[in-house]
Amino acid sequence: MKPTISLIVATYNWPEALKLCLLSIKRQTCLPIEVIIADDGSDMRTTMLIAEIQKNFPVSLVRIWHEDLGFRKSIILNKAIKKAVGTYIVQIDGDVILDPHFLEDHNVAAQPGFFIRGTRAHISKKRIPEIYRKEMLDFHFLSAGIINRFNAIRAPFLAFLVEKKRNNSNSVRGSNLAYWKADFMQVNGYNNDLMGWGHEDEELAARFINNGIWKKSIKFKAVQYHISHETSSRDREFMHSEVLQKTLRDKLKTCTNGVAQS
Repeated sequence: MKPTISLIVATYNWPEALKLCLLSIKRQTCLPIEVIIADDGSDMRTTMLIAEIQKNFPVSLVRIWHEDLGFRKSIILNKAIKKAVGTYIVQIDGDVILDPHFLEDHNVAAQPGFFIRGTRAHISKKRIPEIYRKEMLDFHFLSAGIINRFNAIRAPFLAFLVEKKRNNSNSVRGSNLAYWKADFMQVNGYNNDLMGWGHEDEELAARFINNGIWKKSIKFKAVQYHISHETSSRDREFMHSEVLQKTLRDKLKTCTNGVAQS
């Protein structure tokens, strides 16, 4: 069973990065049926950018927005994914530049009973002004300023050698994550109570695991390049970690405040 892909792009007040992200989506060898921007309260700069790009975008480009009341990424992701019409969700952050084969690789990797955990390379901060000025989209593992170069290698014919299937939620990050929408709805999506930075993706993944949906970790495909930036406040990380540990300890299969309540 091959998916129909809805691509979800999470963003907050970084239109310069979002523009490069959307331009990299336009040149995908396998386009999604729609792109939904999950906007956690960005200002008019992002509104204007999306309106301009919508004029010449190859698929439906929709923005789901809510008021800026602090870091509420879980809530806006739930709202966006609830609106998705695809059977399969590929989720990224709006500060990444995608390899042209990114969605093609996710399409191939999709498998019933699994969610996909991908990786990313990073672009050093010193290259960012040049990247903005030139609207650079073409990178590879030998490009200047690339950090974590191993994650920038695309070699799908070798990917099976490093593919791993595990029943743990370790190191799951929402910037390169994919899953069946039905599985997401089954576990009631992201936990809306996790407001602030930290562990919301791992907690979601833990409930996937508790429902018998295993993690498939992939490398050498679905390559993306993250534009480096300062980290968000981590003042709530400890509380989020406690929620994650409870989900793991009690083998919770759903959350009480999730996508159904969004």
